[in-house]
Formats: sequence, C-alpha cells, structure tokens
Amino acid sequence: MRIVTHKDILDLNISPRQCYEWVSYVLEHKKDALLPAKTSMKLDEGVFCNTMPGVVTMPNGKQFGGVKIVTRYPQRKPALDSKLILFDANNGEMKAVMDADWITAMRTGAVAVHSIRLFAKRDFNTVGIIGLGNTARATMLVLSSFCDKKIKVRLLKYKGQEILFAERFSQYPNFEFEYCDSAEQVVSGSQVVISAVTYLSEDLCSDGAFDKGVLVVPIHTRGFTNCDLFFDKVFADDINHVKHFKYFDKFRSFAEVSDVVCGNAKGRENDDERILAYNIGIALHDIYYAANIYEMLGQKGGLTSVDFLEPTDKFWI
Repeated sequence: MRIVTHKDILDLNISPRQCYEWVSYVLEHKKDALLPAKTSMKLDEGVFCNTMPGVVTMPNGKQFGGVKIVTRYPQRKPALDSKLILFDANNGEMKAVMDADWITAMRTGAVAVHSIRLFAKRDFNTVGIIGLGNTARATMLVLSSFCDKKIKVRLLKYKGQEILFAERFSQYPNFEFEYCDSAEQVVSGSQVVISAVTYLSEDLCSDGAFDKGVLVVPIHTRGFTNCDLFFDKVFADDINHVKHFKYFDKFRSFAEVSDVVCGNAKGRENDDERILAYNIGIALHDIYYAANIYEMLGQKGGLTSVDFLEPTDKFWI
C-alpha cells in the first residue's frame, strides 16, 4: 500500500490540458465502466459526507477500482476535503491511499470546461462566474488552455475574492474581468454561467435573467431549480445524480453527457437553446485521475510504502 500526498501530486506538474484529456477519455468510455450510485449522508445544514465507488479500464487494459470520500464542513478551511482508496480491480490488491483534493478540484474544473466546449454557443465571449474558490480557479486554468479569443469574465463580488481571482489570472491576456454586485447582474448578458458555490439555500436569479442561448453549468447543482422548468435541454454526467430532482420529470429534454459525446444524443442544435449541464461528479473521473497519478509516481519512484499488517491466514480470529 502506498501513501500519496497533496505535495506528491503537485510535484508532477500535471497540465490543465492533460486534466481535460483524462476527463474526455472517461466520458467516451463511461458505458464500459462500473459506476454504482454514490451515497450521500447529510449530517447537518451544509454538512455532508459522500462515498463514491467505481471501476475504470485504462487504455492499456489495466483495471483500477476506487472509493472516494468527500466531506464538507463549513467551519473548516477549506470546507471540502477528499480522500481516495485505489485498488487493482483484477486481484483486489490495495494500491494507494491518496489525498484527493487536487483531483477533485481539477477534474471538476475540467468537466465544466468540457461541457462549455460541448454545449456553449460557438462564438461565446462572455462568461459569468459565481463562487470564486478552488473549483472556479481550476475551471479557469483548464479554460485558459483552450482560450484563443478575448473573453469577458464577469465575477460576483464576495469579500474581495473577485479581486484575488482577477489577480490570479492577470497574466492571461485573453481574459478581461468585470466585477458585478449581484447574481442577477452576473447572469444577465452572460452566454456561459458557471456557479461554483458549494451551498445555496435558494435560487439565485429570476427566470428573466437568463438570455436565449445561455449555457448554465451549476457545478454544485444548487441555485437553479427554476431553470429546470423552462430551459430547453438538461444534461448530466449520470442520470442517478438527477433523477431524484424535484423537477426531473418536468425537464423538457434530458440526456447524459456521455451519450452526446458518443453520438447517441443530440447536444446544442441552435444558438437560442438554453442549456443546463448538471455535472455533479462521477467517481470514474476521480479513479481515472488517481490511477494515472499512481502510475506516474511509480515511474518516478516517488511512492511511499506503508504496511497495514493485514491478516495473511484465512482464519485469523
């Protein structure tokens, strides 16, 4: 068994474009993977513990399984924390216990950008962002690796975080930042809206704030239930994540993102369609990232061993 720390992962200098390619691979091969529904325990208002299992097949034929546990405690800094156990799905050998904070942030950002490239209008040039934490930063990092045009980025003001966010990406000449006083102001006029707020108790905007042709990517799902009722199309990373939504049976059109990627469902068909992309997070992405990181560290000789002294006899009690 190996221990993989946050620093181990950072030292690999994995590029945002690589993060995007890993996300794309998983979506292309989702039907070949094993993905049980994740379980979520709500411990208190805004407090949860999610358990996310799955099995993926690598391009070289190896199979890895894993379970990610992610918790949120508002009083903790950062509020979200993730850990992942990785094992060889062919023989059950435990391979690693990994810090998964970087994995969670970067795969989530890469998935958001994948949906933007798949569902946004081709000529979009205005992006609104609500919630400016690590997930939003990860999204911008991945988006910057594809950005070959000027994009106005509208940020919701919050405790000065908008200034820190703009400073973080000031070296990217294609991004022009604008600060907004309300969510309504962010959304109105934006062609792509990203919400990376981890918890919201109510919807953010009135129906009239959403222009024709807008793509909304609610990374943590909350804040847009009104959109469920009048947006033209809704997509999700997995139907099990949304089938319990209050208005699921009222969606005008629904398909999984992987079905669009594989040509089994239609994505955007015109520039007037309002589209929602509920990418809540599938364990397959986490496990695929973890497996690639494990193998990269193994090639560098950067893995630290730990022996849990498991039983070796069939009968040990």
